[in-house]
Amino acid sequence: MSSIQARNRAEASSKKEQRAAEARFKKEQRAQEGAKALAAYEVEGRAVRAKTARLRALRLAKEAAETPTELTQKTARKISKRVASVI
Repeated sequence: MSSIQARNRAEASSKKEQRAAEARFKKEQRAQEGAKALAAYEVEGRAVRAKTARLRALRLAKEAAETPTELTQKTARKISKRVASVI
């Protein structure tokens, strides 16, 4: 084997190792970005659930504070709107 062939094989091996290292780096980078995205998704979900719970509590408190007559009038309006939309 000539020195040129040996050098070509060494360069090919070196390039192959470099591509493998780059692939490992990219894979690790994607994993880190995925972990960040998942954390952001979970934080956003918790915020939405907290906001929903807060708004629900406010709505329930408001409904509890209303007199039965106000509730009946609201219910009657809702029913009349539904009937009117069906007709």
